[in-house]
Amino acid sequence: MDAGLSSLHVETGGAMRTAMVSAENLHFSLKVGVSQEEQALTHTRPIPKENPKARNEDLKEMLESNKESLKLEAMKRIVGLIAKGKNSSELFPAVVKNVASKNIELKKLVYVYLVRYAEEQQDLALLSISTFQRALKDPNQFIRASMLRVLSSFRVPIIVPIMMLAIKDAASDLSPYVRKTSAHAIQKLYSLDPDQKEHLIEVIEKLLKDKSTLVAGSVVMAFEEVCPDRIDLIHKNYRKLCNLLVDVEEWGQVVIISMLTRYARTQFVSPWKEGATFDENDEKSFYDSESEETKVQAEAKPYVMDPDHRLLLRNTKPLLQSRNTAVVMAVAQLYWHLAPKHEVGIVTKSLVRLLRSHREVQYIVLQNIATMSIQRKGMFEPFMKSFYVRSTDATHIKTLKLEILTNLANEANISTILREFQTYVKSQDKAFAAATIQAIGRCATNISEVTDTCLNGLVLLLSNRDETVVAESVVVIKKLLQTQPTQHSEIIKHMAKLFDNITVPMARASILWLMGEYCDRVPKIAPDVLRKMAKTFTTEDDLVKLQTVNLAAKLYLTNSKQTKLLTQYILNLGKYDQNYDIRDRTRFIRQLIVPSEKSGALYKYARRILLAPKPAPLLESAFKDRDRFQLGTLSHSLNSKVTGYQELSDWPDVAPDPTVRNVEIIEPVKEWAPMLGKVKKSKPVDKFYSDDEEEKENDGSESSGSEDSSSDSSEGSDSEEESSEESEKTSSDSGKSSSGSERSSSESESEQKKKKRTKKAPQKQNKTPAADSDSDENGNRPVAQESSSSPEISSSSETDSDDSDSNAPPKKSDVKSKPKVQVKSKQEVSLLDLDDFSPPPADIPKTALAISSSLLSDLEGLSLSNVSSAMQVTAPSFGPVKTYELLHHMTGKGLSAKYHFPRQPCLYQPSMVAVQVILTNNSDHILEEVHVGDRSPASLNIHCFNTIERLEPEASVTVSMGIDFSDSTQAANFQLCTKEDRFGVSIQPAVGELLMPASMTQQDFSKEQGKLLGMNETSATVTMATANISSHAISKQVLSVANVGVVSSNQNNSHRFAGRTVSSGALVLVSLELKESATALLTINTEKTVMASMLLRDLKQALAQV
Repeated sequence: MDAGLSSLHVETGGAMRTAMVSAENLHFSLKVGVSQEEQALTHTRPIPKENPKARNEDLKEMLESNKESLKLEAMKRIVGLIAKGKNSSELFPAVVKNVASKNIELKKLVYVYLVRYAEEQQDLALLSISTFQRALKDPNQFIRASMLRVLSSFRVPIIVPIMMLAIKDAASDLSPYVRKTSAHAIQKLYSLDPDQKEHLIEVIEKLLKDKSTLVAGSVVMAFEEVCPDRIDLIHKNYRKLCNLLVDVEEWGQVVIISMLTRYARTQFVSPWKEGATFDENDEKSFYDSESEETKVQAEAKPYVMDPDHRLLLRNTKPLLQSRNTAVVMAVAQLYWHLAPKHEVGIVTKSLVRLLRSHREVQYIVLQNIATMSIQRKGMFEPFMKSFYVRSTDATHIKTLKLEILTNLANEANISTILREFQTYVKSQDKAFAAATIQAIGRCATNISEVTDTCLNGLVLLLSNRDETVVAESVVVIKKLLQTQPTQHSEIIKHMAKLFDNITVPMARASILWLMGEYCDRVPKIAPDVLRKMAKTFTTEDDLVKLQTVNLAAKLYLTNSKQTKLLTQYILNLGKYDQNYDIRDRTRFIRQLIVPSEKSGALYKYARRILLAPKPAPLLESAFKDRDRFQLGTLSHSLNSKVTGYQELSDWPDVAPDPTVRNVEIIEPVKEWAPMLGKVKKSKPVDKFYSDDEEEKENDGSESSGSEDSSSDSSEGSDSEEESSEESEKTSSDSGKSSSGSERSSSESESEQKKKKRTKKAPQKQNKTPAADSDSDENGNRPVAQESSSSPEISSSSETDSDDSDSNAPPKKSDVKSKPKVQVKSKQEVSLLDLDDFSPPPADIPKTALAISSSLLSDLEGLSLSNVSSAMQVTAPSFGPVKTYELLHHMTGKGLSAKYHFPRQPCLYQPSMVAVQVILTNNSDHILEEVHVGDRSPASLNIHCFNTIERLEPEASVTVSMGIDFSDSTQAANFQLCTKEDRFGVSIQPAVGELLMPASMTQQDFSKEQGKLLGMNETSATVTMATANISSHAISKQVLSVANVGVVSSNQNNSHRFAGRTVSSGALVLVSLELKESATALLTINTEKTVMASMLLRDLKQALAQV
């Protein structure tokens, strides 16, 4: 009875305490929202603060109670206090007692607490070590893993052997989650006791063989932490890691990619070797006969990419679509450091996509792009607009985008970039505006065609109201003037006039340096500037004082009569200056320039010392030397080697033995294959890929993992799947993999496949080129196949084939596989091909030109463009034909080619320049299959003429081509091929041929000219030849240079011409105003500043010649 009463009393007391605690908490929670006024009204005495000791006592009582619910509630509160940063270490004894609880939720919370405080309360934790060891055998995998995590958190050297045994047991656990936790514990144990390294390496070696994707990332992290130099542990697991990579967790992917990047740099040869030719591009029929060049070519073995190297590139490519920015960045750096140069471009779009993320991500990505853009501008040039600065960008983001735009600048896009810079200079962000001016200076240094334009623009900025802009402009102008000071004495004079209004010390010092360095250019102004400086010397900045002393010394040597007294006065002021640098400089200058007994022989060399020619400063990118660090690392971001950074090794000259990566066991990809019975067949070791792919062909299953990432083309076509599988099979059987597309490395077998498919399914020939195209795994554009197999197909779908031809260069294999249907007679051609068989233009009568121009004017009436009628593109009023040699008959082995620009709109594409090529067979034998081959660069947009099947001896044929020069005079390089030979040729356009004439009124001309001023205006004074002063002669000379239209004018001494660029449609306005004594002012207004400079040069030569 007493026992029953006592137990009842205890339970009642516990319930009362619980109720009081709950009431107290409720009371406390209700007081949270009460204002101070209400507290003053309801309580006369201040509320005492909560005592943490009393709170801990309550929690201890709850932890010691018999009810699991109270213990669970107490642990939730304790974990909440830990999350808030409050100290709960006093509760450690009460919490440890609950380690043996059977409630899983309570156990998890206790483990969270122990991980936090086990290191602080080591003695108490060690008392429960036996309980921890029993928990390692718990049937619940989460309890086992949590207990191992707690045990590895003890920083006590005494229990190292216990931890070592626990890790070894966990590494053999059936649960992949526990094995993953053991990989995490390896790193903790290694940091506690590095002497255990050898034992830990054994565990790592065991875990590396694990087939679970859950373990892969963690064990590679442990490998990188404990033994990153043990490359031999990776050999047998390399292919497994490559195949598992797609399914590993995101942060595990980052670690594995980083490790495989270092591994690949030690095991494979460089794909960047100069002069190395890829196996799939090796044309054996390029030379006719054996020669010394042929022998040298035969001795130099073509580069063949290791299949394992290709496997890594192929399996990481799909991860460019990952949602995790770190994964995308890791793949990008892998391609940058490992892939052939022509394959690196596939990461561009993914990196540009990351620019839409947070500013922290943008900062890191832009830093890496800035490094990439220095070496390979072509990668990011098509995405230049993605780097335009937005008003919402932070200053450090703006500066990085500015750096990238400056790196991407070239002759073709400099006008667009400078127009963008003009807007940036007006920014309210002064640091960004100053950085923009420095970028303009770099562009002017790198691209000589726009140096004068940039200088003029910077001089205009000297009148800006903002001192920061003016100061930065002065500093940049000073650097630019050092490159060509003789031509810009007027700018130096202009800066001297602005000297009084400039207050920034760096700018004043730059002007003084210019005055002293080029004092012979401004002999009257420099002494006056020195006189002004003598008045304000004591109040100037130290930097300005030093340059004043230098200016005085230089003027004393060159103009001592006017400046002798001024120099002595300034040297006396400097002698007693507070700054010791200025005092030392003054003493040195006095001894150097003023002859005395002490100066000795040094005085003789004063002029050579002070007035020696100085080299022009080199304006370089701040990211120029960052490529010595691996992309995506902290060292690259900080531009300094940090602790723990592992440098990428150089490529080996000779690849190590690839057989070390061969394994006897079944590869992990087959773990999910539907038919596991076929895996047991014994197959040779060297057929690493073919085993898997033959199995997939037999099973009819879809390709997985690496095979999915090897092709970007449409997978619905049966012919493509056969072709790609056959090519991969061939490359894997030989144990080699080419660096380009694997399809082209087995040309002969793919051709046999084509023939079989043609016999089996002739109805497939009517497919569009898009369906019959195949894309290699490098991201290259599709190549048209069998686009003109018969006259009917050629005539019915020539538009489609033209489009495909203009997008991709035809390969030799395509030419060989084309059936010769047109051999019977030359007249069997489609109606649209008649232009290719027209006679040479030399025999065309004048009436034909008149008809063509009238036809063009009729076609213009059908134009759907939005251009106003006042500025319509018109036919040229004068079209002189200049013929250029494309291929000499000696070089072309009997085939000669000439070309000219007919100055007519291109029928194939409006942005192309029309070119007519005259092909002549000067040999005594028939030339077959004359066509256009590969082009350089590969992205060059050319509309090729149709293949000429036969060209008789002494016969000529005129064909039409269209070339998109992108408003640049860069030559279009391509190959002119016959059946046996290939000849490299190039078409170099004159700048005037990149224009098309535009018609406008005088009022419209003046209006448009007013919009194109500043950097968009280029002018020069021309000395006219006597024969070229008349209006007719001027028009004749201008039109002979440029394809522009004449603008009618009512002024005799003013001539105007208008045109537009063919590619972009930018307006080009040319005006010529006659002056006295046979001189004229020639002005060109256009956004294309590079074109303007080149056009100005050509027009000056034409107008000056007799």
